[in-house]
Amino acid sequence: MGKLTFVVGAGLGYVLGTRAGRAQYEKIKKASSKVWDNPRVQQNVQKVESRVTELARERGSAVTDKVASTVKDRLHRSGDQSATGQGYAGGDAGQAGGSSDSTQSQSGF
Repeated sequence: MGKLTFVVGAGLGYVLGTRAGRAQYEKIKKASSKVWDNPRVQQNVQKVESRVTELARERGSAVTDKVASTVKDRLHRSGDQSATGQGYAGGDAGQAGGSSDSTQSQSGF
Protein backbone atom coordinates (compact mmCIF):
# COMPACT_ATOMS: atom_id res chain seq x y z
CA MET A 1 0.00 0.00 0.00
CA GLY A 2 2.89 2.37 0.75
CA LYS A 3 4.42 1.97 -2.70
CA LEU A 4 1.11 2.64 -4.43
CA THR A 5 0.57 5.77 -2.34
CA PHE A 6 4.07 6.98 -3.19
CA VAL A 7 3.60 6.38 -6.92
CA VAL A 8 0.25 8.15 -6.95
CA GLY A 9 1.67 11.05 -4.94
CA ALA A 10 4.75 11.33 -7.15
CA GLY A 11 2.61 11.26 -10.28
CA LEU A 12 0.24 13.87 -8.91
CA GLY A 13 3.15 16.06 -7.86
CA TYR A 14 4.68 15.79 -11.29
CA VAL A 15 1.43 16.67 -13.03
CA LEU A 16 0.80 19.64 -10.78
CA GLY A 17 4.41 20.80 -10.87
CA THR A 18 5.18 20.39 -14.55
CA ARG A 19 5.33 23.33 -16.90
CA ALA A 20 4.98 21.15 -19.98
CA GLY A 21 1.34 22.05 -20.26
CA ARG A 22 -1.81 20.33 -21.36
CA ALA A 23 -0.12 17.92 -23.79
CA GLN A 24 1.99 16.36 -21.03
CA TYR A 25 -1.09 16.13 -18.80
CA GLU A 26 -3.04 14.35 -21.54
CA LYS A 27 -0.13 11.96 -22.14
CA ILE A 28 0.01 11.06 -18.43
CA LYS A 29 -3.77 10.73 -18.25
CA LYS A 30 -3.81 8.38 -21.26
CA ALA A 31 -1.02 6.22 -19.78
CA SER A 32 -2.73 6.01 -16.39
CA SER A 33 -6.03 5.08 -18.05
CA LYS A 34 -4.28 2.26 -19.91
CA VAL A 35 -2.88 0.94 -16.63
CA TRP A 36 -6.21 1.28 -14.80
CA ASP A 37 -8.16 -0.41 -17.61
CA ASN A 38 -5.72 -3.34 -17.77
CA PRO A 39 -7.64 -6.55 -16.93
CA ARG A 40 -4.89 -7.71 -14.53
CA VAL A 41 -5.09 -4.44 -12.61
CA GLN A 42 -8.88 -4.61 -12.46
CA GLN A 43 -8.69 -8.23 -11.28
CA ASN A 44 -6.41 -7.16 -8.43
CA VAL A 45 -8.69 -4.21 -7.62
CA GLN A 46 -11.63 -6.59 -7.35
CA LYS A 47 -9.62 -8.90 -5.09
CA VAL A 48 -8.73 -6.01 -2.80
CA GLU A 49 -12.33 -4.79 -2.73
CA SER A 50 -13.66 -8.21 -1.82
CA ARG A 51 -10.99 -8.67 0.87
CA VAL A 52 -11.75 -5.27 2.39
CA THR A 53 -15.46 -6.06 2.38
CA GLU A 54 -14.77 -9.43 4.02
CA LEU A 55 -12.58 -7.84 6.70
CA ALA A 56 -15.16 -5.14 7.34
CA ARG A 57 -17.81 -7.79 7.93
CA GLU A 58 -15.53 -9.89 10.13
CA ARG A 59 -14.11 -7.09 12.22
CA GLY A 60 -16.80 -4.45 11.95
CA SER A 61 -18.40 -5.24 15.28
CA ALA A 62 -15.03 -5.41 17.02
CA VAL A 63 -14.11 -1.98 15.64
CA THR A 64 -17.50 -0.59 16.65
CA ASP A 65 -17.07 -1.98 20.17
CA LYS A 66 -13.56 -0.54 20.42
CA VAL A 67 -14.69 2.90 19.23
CA ALA A 68 -17.62 2.89 21.66
CA SER A 69 -15.34 1.87 24.52
CA THR A 70 -12.82 4.58 23.67
CA VAL A 71 -15.50 7.25 23.41
CA LYS A 72 -17.03 6.22 26.74
CA ASP A 73 -13.59 6.28 28.37
CA ARG A 74 -12.80 9.72 26.98
CA LEU A 75 -16.19 11.08 28.03
CA HIS A 76 -15.70 9.63 31.50
CA ARG A 77 -12.26 11.25 31.79
CA SER A 78 -13.62 14.53 30.47
CA GLY A 79 -16.39 14.40 33.07
CA ASP A 80 -13.82 13.90 35.82
CA GLN A 81 -11.78 16.87 34.62
CA SER A 82 -14.76 19.18 34.25
CA ALA A 83 -15.94 18.37 37.79
CA THR A 84 -12.60 19.54 39.20
CA GLY A 85 -12.19 22.41 36.77
CA GLN A 86 -9.12 20.88 35.13
CA GLY A 87 -8.63 20.88 31.41
CA TYR A 88 -10.09 24.34 30.88
CA ALA A 89 -8.27 27.61 30.28
CA GLY A 90 -9.82 29.39 33.26
CA GLY A 91 -9.44 26.55 35.73
CA ASP A 92 -12.44 27.81 37.71
CA ALA A 93 -14.69 28.31 34.69
CA GLY A 94 -16.62 25.16 35.53
CA GLN A 95 -17.51 26.40 39.02
CA ALA A 96 -20.71 28.29 39.68
CA GLY A 97 -20.15 32.01 39.97
CA GLY A 98 -16.83 31.97 38.09
CA SER A 99 -16.28 35.33 36.44
CA SER A 100 -15.27 35.83 32.85
CA ASP A 101 -12.65 38.37 33.99
CA SER A 102 -10.48 35.64 35.52
CA THR A 103 -10.41 33.78 32.23
CA GLN A 104 -9.53 36.87 30.26
CA SER A 105 -6.68 37.84 32.55
CA GLN A 106 -5.15 34.38 32.27
CA SER A 107 -5.42 34.24 28.50
CA GLY A 108 -3.66 37.58 28.02
CA PHE A 109 -6.52 39.42 26.32
